[in-house]
Amino acid sequence: MDINLLKKKKVTVIGAARSGAAAAKLLRVNGAEVFVSDSSPAEKLQPSISWLNSESIEYETGKHSARVYECEIMVISPGVPSNAPVVLEAVKRDIKVFSELEIGSWFCRSPIVAVTGANGKTTTTTLIGRILDHAKKKHVVAGNIGTAFSSVVLELVETDIVVLEVSSFQLDHIDMFRPKISILLNITPDHMDRYDHSMEKYAASKARVFRNQQSEDILIYNADDEWTNRIITQAKCRKIAFSADKKTDEGAFVENEKLAVVLGGVKTEIIDIAGIFIKGKHNLYNSMAAVLAGQLLGVEAGFIRSTLEKFEGVEHRLEFVRSAGNVCYYNDSKATNVDSVWYALQAFKEPIVLLLGGRDKGNDYSQLTEVVRKKVKAIVAIGESAEKVEQAFRGVVGIKRADTMDEAVAAAHSLAESGDIVLLSPACASFDWFKNYEHRGQVFKELVKNL
Repeated sequence: MDINLLKKKKVTVIGAARSGAAAAKLLRVNGAEVFVSDSSPAEKLQPSISWLNSESIEYETGKHSARVYECEIMVISPGVPSNAPVVLEAVKRDIKVFSELEIGSWFCRSPIVAVTGANGKTTTTTLIGRILDHAKKKHVVAGNIGTAFSSVVLELVETDIVVLEVSSFQLDHIDMFRPKISILLNITPDHMDRYDHSMEKYAASKARVFRNQQSEDILIYNADDEWTNRIITQAKCRKIAFSADKKTDEGAFVENEKLAVVLGGVKTEIIDIAGIFIKGKHNLYNSMAAVLAGQLLGVEAGFIRSTLEKFEGVEHRLEFVRSAGNVCYYNDSKATNVDSVWYALQAFKEPIVLLLGGRDKGNDYSQLTEVVRKKVKAIVAIGESAEKVEQAFRGVVGIKRADTMDEAVAAAHSLAESGDIVLLSPACASFDWFKNYEHRGQVFKELVKNL
Protein backbone atom coordinates (compact mmCIF):
# COMPACT_ATOMS: atom_id res chain seq x y z
CA MET A 1 0.00 0.00 0.00
CA ASP A 2 1.26 3.46 -0.93
CA ILE A 3 0.61 5.22 2.37
CA ASN A 4 0.43 8.56 0.58
CA LEU A 5 -2.82 7.33 -0.94
CA LEU A 6 -4.38 7.20 2.54
CA LYS A 7 -4.78 10.98 2.66
CA LYS A 8 -8.50 11.83 2.79
CA LYS A 9 -9.38 8.15 2.22
CA LYS A 10 -12.40 7.07 4.25
CA VAL A 11 -11.63 4.18 6.61
CA THR A 12 -13.95 2.40 9.04
CA VAL A 13 -12.39 0.62 12.00
CA ILE A 14 -14.53 -2.16 13.51
CA GLY A 15 -13.67 -2.54 17.20
CA ALA A 16 -12.72 0.27 19.57
CA ALA A 17 -10.58 -1.70 22.02
CA ARG A 18 -6.78 -1.95 22.06
CA SER A 19 -5.93 -2.84 18.46
CA GLY A 20 -8.83 -0.91 16.95
CA ALA A 21 -7.90 2.29 18.75
CA ALA A 22 -4.25 1.87 17.73
CA ALA A 23 -5.18 1.37 14.07
CA ALA A 24 -7.48 4.38 14.18
CA LYS A 25 -4.71 6.57 15.56
CA LEU A 26 -2.15 5.35 13.01
CA LEU A 27 -4.51 5.94 10.10
CA ARG A 28 -5.61 9.34 11.38
CA VAL A 29 -2.01 10.50 11.80
CA ASN A 30 -1.40 9.54 8.18
CA GLY A 31 -4.28 11.56 6.81
CA ALA A 32 -7.17 9.09 6.59
CA GLU A 33 -10.72 10.07 7.54
CA VAL A 34 -11.46 7.53 10.26
CA PHE A 35 -14.78 6.35 11.71
CA VAL A 36 -14.78 3.78 14.55
CA SER A 37 -17.67 1.42 15.27
CA ASP A 38 -18.04 -1.05 18.13
CA SER A 39 -21.11 -3.11 19.02
CA SER A 40 -20.22 -3.05 22.74
CA PRO A 41 -21.60 -0.33 25.01
CA ALA A 42 -19.39 2.72 25.62
CA GLU A 43 -18.90 1.93 29.32
CA LYS A 44 -17.01 -1.23 28.36
CA LEU A 45 -14.62 0.59 26.04
CA GLN A 46 -12.75 2.97 28.30
CA PRO A 47 -10.06 4.37 27.97
CA SER A 48 -10.36 4.02 24.15
CA ILE A 49 -13.50 6.19 24.10
CA SER A 50 -11.79 8.94 26.07
CA TRP A 51 -8.96 8.95 23.56
CA LEU A 52 -11.32 9.02 20.56
CA ASN A 53 -13.10 12.00 22.11
CA SER A 54 -9.82 13.81 22.76
CA GLU A 55 -8.76 13.28 19.12
CA SER A 56 -12.19 14.28 17.75
CA ILE A 57 -12.45 10.96 15.92
CA GLU A 58 -16.06 10.11 15.17
CA TYR A 59 -17.35 6.83 16.55
CA GLU A 60 -20.42 4.86 17.52
CA THR A 61 -20.99 2.20 20.17
CA GLY A 62 -23.67 -0.39 20.82
CA LYS A 63 -24.27 -1.06 17.12
CA HIS A 64 -22.87 -1.08 13.59
CA SER A 65 -24.95 1.45 11.66
CA ALA A 66 -25.15 1.89 7.88
CA ARG A 67 -22.38 4.47 8.16
CA VAL A 68 -19.75 1.75 8.60
CA TYR A 69 -20.06 1.01 4.86
CA GLU A 70 -19.36 4.61 3.81
CA CYS A 71 -15.68 3.83 3.32
CA GLU A 72 -13.08 2.44 0.95
CA ILE A 73 -11.23 0.39 3.59
CA MET A 74 -12.53 -1.50 6.62
CA VAL A 75 -10.12 -2.50 9.37
CA ILE A 76 -11.19 -5.25 11.77
CA SER A 77 -9.85 -6.24 15.18
CA PRO A 78 -8.84 -9.88 15.89
CA GLY A 79 -12.00 -10.42 17.93
CA VAL A 80 -14.25 -9.73 14.93
CA PRO A 81 -14.99 -12.99 13.06
CA SER A 82 -14.58 -13.09 9.29
CA ASN A 83 -18.18 -14.33 9.09
CA ALA A 84 -19.58 -11.48 11.18
CA PRO A 85 -22.51 -9.82 9.35
CA VAL A 86 -20.71 -6.46 9.23
CA VAL A 87 -17.68 -8.06 7.53
CA LEU A 88 -19.72 -10.15 5.09
CA GLU A 89 -21.70 -7.07 4.07
CA ALA A 90 -18.49 -5.07 3.52
CA VAL A 91 -17.10 -7.83 1.29
CA LYS A 92 -20.40 -7.93 -0.62
CA ARG A 93 -20.03 -4.19 -1.26
CA ASP A 94 -16.43 -4.64 -2.52
CA ILE A 95 -14.97 -2.77 0.45
CA LYS A 96 -11.38 -3.84 1.13
CA VAL A 97 -11.17 -5.54 4.54
CA PHE A 98 -7.82 -5.61 6.36
CA SER A 99 -6.63 -6.66 9.82
CA GLU A 100 -4.86 -4.28 12.17
CA LEU A 101 -1.73 -6.40 11.55
CA GLU A 102 -1.83 -5.50 7.85
CA ILE A 103 -2.31 -1.80 8.63
CA GLY A 104 0.72 -1.77 10.94
CA SER A 105 2.88 -3.46 8.30
CA TRP A 106 2.29 -0.61 5.84
CA PHE A 107 4.32 1.70 8.07
CA CYS A 108 7.00 -0.72 9.30
CA ARG A 109 10.60 -0.15 8.17
CA SER A 110 12.08 -2.80 10.50
CA PRO A 111 12.56 -6.54 9.89
CA ILE A 112 9.67 -8.56 11.30
CA VAL A 113 9.78 -11.92 13.07
CA ALA A 114 6.21 -13.30 13.02
CA VAL A 115 5.34 -16.20 15.33
CA THR A 116 2.18 -18.24 14.78
CA GLY A 117 0.79 -21.68 15.60
CA ALA A 118 -2.10 -23.19 17.50
CA ASN A 119 -0.02 -23.37 20.68
CA GLY A 120 3.15 -21.84 22.07
CA LYS A 121 2.93 -18.44 20.33
CA THR A 122 3.14 -16.30 23.46
CA THR A 123 5.91 -18.34 25.08
CA THR A 124 8.03 -18.35 21.90
CA THR A 125 7.46 -14.67 21.17
CA THR A 126 8.35 -13.71 24.74
CA LEU A 127 11.42 -15.97 24.74
CA ILE A 128 12.74 -14.42 21.51
CA GLY A 129 12.27 -11.00 23.11
CA ARG A 130 14.22 -12.10 26.18
CA ILE A 131 17.05 -13.45 24.01
CA LEU A 132 17.27 -10.11 22.19
CA ASP A 133 17.13 -8.30 25.54
CA HIS A 134 20.08 -10.32 26.81
CA ALA A 135 22.05 -9.64 23.64
CA LYS A 136 21.17 -5.91 23.88
CA LYS A 137 19.63 -5.88 20.40
CA LYS A 138 17.05 -3.11 20.07
CA HIS A 139 13.61 -4.60 19.45
CA VAL A 140 9.92 -4.45 20.26
CA VAL A 141 7.55 -7.32 21.13
CA ALA A 142 3.96 -6.75 19.98
CA GLY A 143 0.96 -8.22 18.18
CA ASN A 144 -1.46 -10.72 19.62
CA ILE A 145 0.65 -10.83 22.79
CA GLY A 146 -0.98 -7.63 24.06
CA THR A 147 0.64 -4.55 22.52
CA ALA A 148 -0.98 -3.58 19.21
CA PHE A 149 1.50 -3.50 16.32
CA SER A 150 -0.05 -0.23 15.13
CA SER A 151 0.70 1.45 18.45
CA VAL A 152 4.49 1.04 18.18
CA VAL A 153 5.27 1.01 14.47
CA LEU A 154 5.94 4.74 14.06
CA GLU A 155 8.60 4.63 16.80
CA LEU A 156 10.70 2.05 14.94
CA VAL A 157 13.82 2.58 12.86
CA GLU A 158 15.30 0.26 10.24
CA THR A 159 17.83 -1.29 12.63
CA ASP A 160 15.16 -2.32 15.16
CA ILE A 161 13.69 -5.82 15.22
CA VAL A 162 9.93 -6.41 15.53
CA VAL A 163 8.85 -9.67 17.16
CA LEU A 164 5.13 -10.27 16.61
CA GLU A 165 2.79 -12.89 17.97
CA VAL A 166 0.35 -13.43 15.11
CA SER A 167 -3.04 -15.16 15.30
CA SER A 168 -4.96 -16.82 12.49
CA PHE A 169 -7.66 -14.15 12.84
CA GLN A 170 -5.08 -11.45 12.10
CA LEU A 171 -3.66 -13.41 9.15
CA ASP A 172 -7.10 -13.91 7.60
CA HIS A 173 -7.12 -10.30 6.44
CA ILE A 174 -3.57 -9.53 5.35
CA ASP A 175 -2.59 -8.45 1.86
CA MET A 176 1.07 -7.39 1.79
CA PHE A 177 2.20 -8.36 5.31
CA ARG A 178 5.65 -9.89 4.84
CA PRO A 179 7.89 -10.98 7.74
CA LYS A 180 11.63 -11.41 7.30
CA ILE A 181 11.40 -14.50 9.50
CA SER A 182 8.16 -16.42 10.00
CA ILE A 183 7.78 -19.16 12.62
CA LEU A 184 5.14 -21.88 12.34
CA LEU A 185 5.09 -23.80 15.63
CA ASN A 186 2.25 -26.27 15.01
CA ILE A 187 -1.22 -26.63 13.52
CA THR A 188 -3.65 -28.54 15.71
CA PRO A 189 -7.44 -28.15 16.05
CA ASP A 190 -8.41 -24.74 17.44
CA HIS A 191 -11.12 -22.17 16.73
CA MET A 192 -13.04 -24.79 14.79
CA ASP A 193 -16.19 -22.73 15.35
CA ARG A 194 -14.61 -19.89 13.35
CA TYR A 195 -13.37 -22.16 10.51
CA ASP A 196 -16.50 -24.24 9.79
CA HIS A 197 -14.94 -27.18 11.67
CA SER A 198 -12.43 -27.53 8.82
CA MET A 199 -8.76 -28.18 9.53
CA GLU A 200 -8.02 -27.37 5.89
CA LYS A 201 -9.41 -23.85 6.33
CA TYR A 202 -7.60 -23.35 9.64
CA ALA A 203 -4.29 -24.57 8.18
CA ALA A 204 -4.74 -22.32 5.13
CA SER A 205 -5.14 -19.38 7.50
CA LYS A 206 -1.87 -20.22 9.27
CA ALA A 207 -0.10 -20.62 5.91
CA ARG A 208 -0.75 -16.95 5.18
CA VAL A 209 2.14 -16.08 7.54
CA PHE A 210 4.59 -17.04 4.76
CA ARG A 211 2.38 -16.24 1.77
CA ASN A 212 4.28 -13.08 0.81
CA GLN A 213 7.77 -14.25 1.76
CA GLN A 214 10.37 -14.48 -1.01
CA SER A 215 13.62 -16.39 -1.51
CA GLU A 216 15.61 -14.05 0.76
CA ASP A 217 13.15 -14.59 3.65
CA ILE A 218 13.06 -17.50 6.11
CA LEU A 219 10.38 -19.84 7.43
CA ILE A 220 11.17 -21.71 10.66
CA TYR A 221 8.84 -24.68 11.05
CA ASN A 222 8.09 -27.75 13.17
CA ALA A 223 9.17 -30.83 11.21
CA ASP A 224 7.33 -33.10 13.67
CA ASP A 225 3.90 -31.56 13.03
CA GLU A 226 1.69 -33.23 10.41
CA TRP A 227 -0.34 -30.25 9.22
CA THR A 228 2.68 -27.96 9.20
CA ASN A 229 4.54 -30.36 6.92
CA ARG A 230 1.55 -30.44 4.58
CA ILE A 231 1.35 -26.69 4.03
CA ILE A 232 5.01 -25.62 3.95
CA THR A 233 5.31 -27.03 0.44
CA GLN A 234 3.62 -23.78 -0.64
CA ALA A 235 6.42 -21.61 0.79
CA LYS A 236 8.69 -19.77 -1.69
CA CYS A 237 11.26 -18.80 0.96
CA ARG A 238 14.16 -20.60 2.66
CA LYS A 239 12.82 -23.27 5.05
CA ILE A 240 14.58 -24.21 8.29
CA ALA A 241 13.21 -27.03 10.44
CA PHE A 242 13.25 -27.92 14.11
CA SER A 243 12.54 -31.39 15.49
CA ALA A 244 12.62 -33.17 18.82
CA ASP A 245 12.41 -36.59 17.14
CA LYS A 246 14.99 -36.54 14.35
CA LYS A 247 18.13 -34.78 13.16
CA THR A 248 17.59 -32.13 10.49
CA ASP A 249 20.07 -31.21 7.75
CA GLU A 250 19.62 -27.56 8.65
CA GLY A 251 17.86 -26.33 11.76
CA ALA A 252 17.51 -27.37 15.43
CA PHE A 253 17.39 -30.88 16.87
CA VAL A 254 18.30 -33.00 19.90
CA GLU A 255 21.57 -34.92 19.87
CA ASN A 256 23.10 -36.63 22.91
CA GLU A 257 20.57 -34.85 25.16
CA LYS A 258 21.71 -31.46 23.84
CA LEU A 259 19.82 -28.87 21.80
CA ALA A 260 21.98 -28.41 18.71
CA VAL A 261 21.70 -26.14 15.69
CA VAL A 262 23.09 -26.43 12.16
CA LEU A 263 23.02 -23.26 10.07
CA GLY A 264 25.06 -22.70 6.92
CA GLY A 265 26.84 -26.01 7.50
CA VAL A 266 28.07 -24.95 10.95
CA LYS A 267 26.95 -26.99 13.96
CA THR A 268 26.55 -25.34 17.38
CA GLU A 269 25.60 -27.08 20.62
CA ILE A 270 23.43 -24.60 22.50
CA ILE A 271 22.44 -26.22 25.81
CA ASP A 272 21.83 -29.50 27.63
CA ILE A 273 18.10 -30.24 27.39
CA ALA A 274 17.96 -30.63 31.17
CA GLY A 275 19.28 -27.09 31.53
CA ILE A 276 16.24 -25.47 29.88
CA PHE A 277 14.21 -23.96 32.71
CA ILE A 278 10.76 -24.39 31.12
CA LYS A 279 9.89 -28.08 30.98
CA GLY A 280 7.87 -30.34 28.71
CA LYS A 281 8.21 -31.37 25.07
CA HIS A 282 6.04 -28.44 23.94
CA ASN A 283 8.50 -26.04 25.58
CA LEU A 284 11.40 -27.84 23.92
CA TYR A 285 9.75 -27.03 20.59
CA ASN A 286 9.21 -23.42 21.65
CA SER A 287 12.84 -23.18 22.73
CA MET A 288 14.11 -24.62 19.44
CA ALA A 289 12.12 -22.09 17.43
CA ALA A 290 13.39 -19.22 19.59
CA VAL A 291 16.99 -20.46 19.38
CA LEU A 292 16.86 -20.56 15.58
CA ALA A 293 15.38 -17.06 15.44
CA GLY A 294 18.07 -15.80 17.81
CA GLN A 295 20.89 -17.36 15.81
CA LEU A 296 19.51 -16.02 12.51
CA LEU A 297 19.31 -12.56 14.08
CA GLY A 298 22.98 -12.76 14.99
CA VAL A 299 22.76 -13.56 18.72
CA GLU A 300 25.70 -15.52 20.09
CA ALA A 301 25.08 -18.97 21.58
CA GLY A 302 26.18 -17.88 25.05
CA PHE A 303 23.44 -15.25 25.31
CA ILE A 304 20.86 -17.78 24.11
CA ARG A 305 22.04 -20.45 26.56
CA SER A 306 21.90 -18.06 29.50
CA THR A 307 18.37 -16.97 28.58
CA LEU A 308 17.12 -20.55 28.30
CA GLU A 309 18.55 -21.35 31.72
CA LYS A 310 16.66 -18.46 33.35
CA PHE A 311 13.43 -17.99 31.38
CA GLU A 312 10.53 -19.04 33.61
CA GLY A 313 7.78 -18.94 31.00
CA VAL A 314 4.76 -16.66 30.73
CA GLU A 315 1.87 -15.94 33.05
CA HIS A 316 -1.16 -18.24 32.69
CA ARG A 317 0.85 -20.95 30.91
CA LEU A 318 1.59 -23.84 33.30
CA GLU A 319 2.24 -21.19 35.94
CA PHE A 320 2.95 -22.49 39.45
CA VAL A 321 0.65 -20.70 41.89
CA ARG A 322 1.33 -22.24 45.30
CA SER A 323 1.59 -25.42 47.33
CA ALA A 324 -0.98 -26.02 50.07
CA GLY A 325 -1.22 -29.21 52.10
CA ASN A 326 1.42 -30.76 49.81
CA VAL A 327 -0.88 -30.15 46.82
CA CYS A 328 0.59 -28.02 44.00
CA TYR A 329 -1.71 -25.65 42.10
CA TYR A 330 -0.99 -24.62 38.49
CA ASN A 331 -2.65 -21.96 36.34
CA ASP A 332 -2.80 -22.90 32.65
CA SER A 333 -5.69 -20.59 31.74
CA LYS A 334 -4.06 -19.86 28.37
CA ALA A 335 -4.76 -23.47 27.35
CA THR A 336 -7.80 -22.70 25.20
CA ASN A 337 -7.72 -25.81 23.00
CA VAL A 338 -7.50 -29.57 23.42
CA ASP A 339 -3.91 -29.86 22.21
CA SER A 340 -2.70 -27.40 24.87
CA VAL A 341 -4.33 -29.51 27.58
CA TRP A 342 -2.72 -32.69 26.20
CA TYR A 343 0.74 -31.13 26.53
CA ALA A 344 -0.06 -29.74 29.97
CA LEU A 345 -1.07 -33.17 31.26
CA GLN A 346 2.13 -34.67 29.85
CA ALA A 347 4.18 -32.25 31.94
CA PHE A 348 3.28 -33.93 35.25
CA LYS A 349 3.97 -37.34 36.77
CA GLU A 350 1.73 -36.78 39.80
CA PRO A 351 -2.05 -37.49 39.88
CA ILE A 352 -4.01 -34.50 38.55
CA VAL A 353 -7.31 -32.88 39.48
CA LEU A 354 -8.21 -31.06 36.25
CA LEU A 355 -10.45 -28.00 35.90
CA LEU A 356 -11.82 -28.29 32.37
CA GLY A 357 -14.39 -26.30 30.39
CA GLY A 358 -15.56 -22.84 29.37
CA ARG A 359 -16.89 -21.55 26.06
CA ASP A 360 -16.40 -24.45 23.68
CA LYS A 361 -14.85 -23.75 20.26
CA GLY A 362 -15.81 -27.03 18.60
CA ASN A 363 -13.53 -29.22 20.73
CA ASP A 364 -13.13 -32.96 20.21
CA TYR A 365 -12.43 -34.16 23.75
CA SER A 366 -11.93 -37.76 22.60
CA GLN A 367 -8.32 -36.78 21.83
CA LEU A 368 -7.78 -36.52 25.59
CA THR A 369 -9.42 -39.79 26.64
CA GLU A 370 -6.29 -41.90 27.03
CA VAL A 371 -4.12 -39.26 28.67
CA VAL A 372 -6.94 -38.42 31.08
CA ARG A 373 -7.35 -42.10 31.91
CA LYS A 374 -3.62 -42.37 32.71
CA LYS A 375 -2.95 -39.08 34.47
CA VAL A 376 -6.15 -37.51 35.82
CA LYS A 377 -7.81 -38.68 39.05
CA ALA A 378 -10.80 -36.32 38.80
CA ILE A 379 -12.24 -33.58 36.58
CA VAL A 380 -14.07 -30.47 37.76
CA ALA A 381 -16.28 -29.46 34.81
CA ILE A 382 -16.76 -25.69 34.50
CA GLY A 383 -18.42 -23.10 32.29
CA GLU A 384 -20.86 -23.40 29.40
CA SER A 385 -19.28 -26.63 28.18
CA ALA A 386 -19.55 -28.43 31.54
CA GLU A 387 -22.22 -30.81 30.26
CA LYS A 388 -20.20 -31.62 27.12
CA VAL A 389 -17.12 -32.26 29.27
CA GLU A 390 -19.14 -34.52 31.56
CA GLN A 391 -20.50 -36.51 28.63
CA ALA A 392 -17.03 -36.87 27.10
CA PHE A 393 -15.38 -38.30 30.22
CA ARG A 394 -18.22 -40.13 31.96
CA GLY A 395 -16.91 -43.61 32.78
CA VAL A 396 -13.30 -42.52 32.22
CA VAL A 397 -12.76 -40.57 35.43
CA GLY A 398 -14.77 -39.09 38.29
CA ILE A 399 -16.41 -35.76 37.42
CA LYS A 400 -17.81 -32.97 39.57
CA ARG A 401 -19.71 -29.97 38.19
CA ALA A 402 -19.11 -26.39 39.41
CA ASP A 403 -21.19 -23.31 38.61
CA THR A 404 -18.55 -20.70 39.52
CA MET A 405 -14.77 -20.58 39.75
CA ASP A 406 -15.13 -20.33 43.53
CA GLU A 407 -17.01 -23.63 43.54
CA ALA A 408 -14.50 -25.15 41.11
CA VAL A 409 -11.47 -24.32 43.27
CA ALA A 410 -13.25 -25.53 46.41
CA ALA A 411 -14.21 -28.78 44.66
CA ALA A 412 -10.66 -29.36 43.39
CA HIS A 413 -9.28 -28.62 46.86
CA SER A 414 -11.59 -31.25 48.38
CA LEU A 415 -10.75 -33.85 45.73
CA ALA A 416 -6.95 -33.42 45.89
CA GLU A 417 -4.78 -35.38 48.29
CA SER A 418 -1.19 -34.96 49.40
CA GLY A 419 1.15 -35.26 46.42
CA ASP A 420 -1.50 -34.35 43.83
CA ILE A 421 -1.61 -31.55 41.26
CA VAL A 422 -4.58 -29.21 40.80
CA LEU A 423 -4.48 -27.88 37.25
CA LEU A 424 -6.65 -25.24 35.58
CA SER A 425 -6.25 -26.13 31.89
CA PRO A 426 -9.68 -25.43 30.40
CA ALA A 427 -9.34 -26.25 26.65
CA CYS A 428 -11.94 -23.53 26.08
CA ALA A 429 -12.34 -19.80 25.67
CA SER A 430 -13.12 -17.80 28.80
CA PHE A 431 -15.90 -15.51 27.62
CA ASP A 432 -18.72 -17.38 29.39
CA TRP A 433 -17.57 -16.32 32.88
CA PHE A 434 -14.68 -13.92 32.26
CA LYS A 435 -13.44 -11.03 30.12
CA ASN A 436 -10.49 -13.06 28.77
CA TYR A 437 -8.15 -15.90 29.72
CA GLU A 438 -6.01 -13.49 31.78
CA HIS A 439 -9.02 -12.55 33.90
CA ARG A 440 -9.87 -16.25 34.36
CA GLY A 441 -6.31 -17.03 35.43
CA GLN A 442 -6.16 -14.10 37.86
CA VAL A 443 -9.42 -15.13 39.55
CA PHE A 444 -8.17 -18.72 39.84
CA LYS A 445 -4.88 -17.58 41.37
CA GLU A 446 -6.57 -15.31 43.90
CA LEU A 447 -8.91 -18.09 45.01
CA VAL A 448 -6.01 -20.55 45.34
CA LYS A 449 -3.93 -18.04 47.32
CA ASN A 450 -6.87 -17.57 49.71
CA LEU A 451 -7.36 -21.28 50.38
